[in-house]
Amino acid sequence: MMQQWSDFIALLRREVVPALGCTEPMSVALAAANCRQLLGEEPQRMSVWVSGNLFKNGMGVGVPGTGMIGLPVAAAVGAVGGNPQGGLEVLKSLTPEQIAHAKTLLPSISVDVKAVPDVLYAEVLAEAHGHTARVIICTDHTRITLMERDGEVLLQQDSAPGVQVQPAQSHQPAMTLRQIVEFALAVPHAEIAFILEAAHLNQALADEGLQGYGLRIGQILTEQVERKLLSDDLMTLAMRLASAASDARMDGAMLPAMSNSGSGNQGIAATMPVVAAARFLKADDEQLTRALVMSHLIAIYIKTYQNKLSALCAASTAAMGAGAAITWLLGGQYEQISHCINNMIGDVSGIICDGAGSACSMKVSTSTSAAVKSSLLAINNLRVTQSEGIVEEDVDKTIANLGRLSREGMLDTDIEIINIMRTKQKGHTS
Repeated sequence: MMQQWSDFIALLRREVVPALGCTEPMSVALAAANCRQLLGEEPQRMSVWVSGNLFKNGMGVGVPGTGMIGLPVAAAVGAVGGNPQGGLEVLKSLTPEQIAHAKTLLPSISVDVKAVPDVLYAEVLAEAHGHTARVIICTDHTRITLMERDGEVLLQQDSAPGVQVQPAQSHQPAMTLRQIVEFALAVPHAEIAFILEAAHLNQALADEGLQGYGLRIGQILTEQVERKLLSDDLMTLAMRLASAASDARMDGAMLPAMSNSGSGNQGIAATMPVVAAARFLKADDEQLTRALVMSHLIAIYIKTYQNKLSALCAASTAAMGAGAAITWLLGGQYEQISHCINNMIGDVSGIICDGAGSACSMKVSTSTSAAVKSSLLAINNLRVTQSEGIVEEDVDKTIANLGRLSREGMLDTDIEIINIMRTKQKGHTS
């Protein structure tokens, strides 16, 4: 038991980390920053190749501090001012002067999709004064698998391509929903207190988003509460905070999100509805800590059945963790928590991911409202039954079914989304 608890804590520390900006463009920025370091000078030209899924999530999202969108911008600022050791905070120390200079490099940067087995793949080839540097990141957002300088291999490691299924991966501890709930409620508080940083970081992002970013969903919802068109209730508060944080993140705010499973929006969806519920219900810090641990671990657990990037909106699955935690804060026990997840899978399992952008905050707000609604049903012992759709009596089997839908059933959906987006880009550049 204690070994499993240690595994869970290690898993949280690895998968719940700060990330500045949308994580897919950050992979390109990180590769570009490492290319610059290998060259020892600023690149004169860069060629970028990415997987279809990374292209999808980088095409329309804001790059922090630049006021611009897209992967060429990420490559440019990464090469000019990125920290090669910065991980998902590669652009944390950008200056206005670096950003202005990086924009002058955009005409010398090309981006294209490459047919590769990894759904998460970014390759940057940089050239300067007759020298070249090449860096490849794949499988995970910060996992460098190849570094070359003038054709000489300096680092190379396997990419571990393919579907990521729990618990087959050796680096993922086997788990069930019951084990996660028991851990969250019984582990000594001091050992998990670090998770409160997720609340602090994502609350700061929400506060920033309420000033007006992107589609301004959080701001607009707040204004409607003031106009009495919306009630100042738990569901609205959760939607306001979660969507505001996503608004800011997707529009390039220079504040980090606490991510989950490599995604800032997943981290926001697993955090802010829980923060809202704790505030609304006047929970203490220990209750909030345990609820956040439950939410984030469940989000990680559900994600392990899915590819890192897919056609299924990951904010909707991360919010399932939030729904479970809200159910507990409302007085529910394991049975009601499992009901909540079954309810959410019966409700929002069909939301597609059509790339990262301002509309992500809409999906975050939709998933957040579904989390609260499913929790309210669950604490009244109401649930979607095993006779309906992909839902089973055993919640762990329901979660596995959702993963199967994402990995196998939605592959064609993903291909068509990417094809549509590539066609749009060609239309914009022609």
